[in-house]
Amino acid sequence: YIHRGLELLVEKREYQDYVFVAERICGICSFMHGMGYCMAVEDMMKLTVPERAQYLRTLWCELSRIHSHLLWLGLAADAFGFENLFYACWRSRELILDVIESTTGGRVIFGSCMVGGVRRDVDADAFRNILSVLDTVEKEIGTLADIFINDASVKHRLCGVGTLSSKDAYELGAVGPMLRASGVAYDVRKRGYAAYSELDFDVITENSGDCYGRAVVRVRELYQSINLIRQVASKLP
Repeated sequence: YIHRGLELLVEKREYQDYVFVAERICGICSFMHGMGYCMAVEDMMKLTVPERAQYLRTLWCELSRIHSHLLWLGLAADAFGFENLFYACWRSRELILDVIESTTGGRVIFGSCMVGGVRRDVDADAFRNILSVLDTVEKEIGTLADIFINDASVKHRLCGVGTLSSKDAYELGAVGPMLRASGVAYDVRKRGYAAYSELDFDVITENSGDCYGRAVVRVRELYQSINLIRQVASKLP
């Protein structure tokens, strides 16, 4: 509902330049906005994106998902007064941002997607570093997951709060973890964009529909994203 002139601006910029504008819609999920724009233009122009570029897009999608989920979980912990948990989430997120910066040149705005493919490649040495960092992050997530899922004080603050039924979530147009935490097994990645059709993963859901369920979905999806990046590394053309 806040007009920033994006629709008019896209009429005035070269179509390749607008990718950078689209990424600035949101600093948390910038890559996804830019890629979504590229996919729309590619569909209109009937362009075929190289297979390697599709896999690299998937890599950056999942790195974005990890950093977004850790950011969300950290802010949730801050909101209910668990400051140590907040800092722990954001410490792990910093490792992911370092990987993003090393592979794209930016920590917030990637600038790596373009209509027809990607602007940057990721070599074998870089992938080895990514996988090494993910091993470290996975260990840290184990501690975070135990707290978010099992700690009594976290449950006291999240369970039964902000409950959204599956019917209401669907009818209100909820998406992502908000929808899946209400028991609706819908994940747009299953439509097979980028390289997702070549990867093996399930749709993660919870049935509580409350803040606790949404936190659990995000925690479980952290592990899922790490697994998907490992699959990308093993299958990259």
